[in-house]
Amino acid sequence: MGSILSSKKSKEVLEMALNKAKEIASSYPVVVFSKTYCGYCKRVKDLLIQLGASYKVIELDEESDGGDIQVALAEWTGLRTVPNVFIGGKHIGGCDTVLEKHQAGQLVPLLNEAGAIVNIPS
Repeated sequence: MGSILSSKKSKEVLEMALNKAKEIASSYPVVVFSKTYCGYCKRVKDLLIQLGASYKVIELDEESDGGDIQVALAEWTGLRTVPNVFIGGKHIGGCDTVLEKHQAGQLVPLLNEAGAIVNIPS
């Protein structure tokens, strides 16, 4: 594995955090690993609300193992920052990537395909 796993945290702790992150990412149509005070995270969450998407937020600064999960996410996805967004169990990226996909008209189809946007007939 990478250099992060050989740091202070034991491999077992990070493996548990990675398993937890993978389980969460695959259990919901959209998952945003976030921090409550992060402006970029707020921007992504606001966009998802604006688009009418249902999503699960994991606020890493409120989770007892949030630091471990963030390290595990960095190992898994290569993205060390938040937000770290998954749609349909697939890693999408951070704020810039989500906004770029939206501007390119690619985000809503991904959200629809994942079942995150449910159009209620009028």
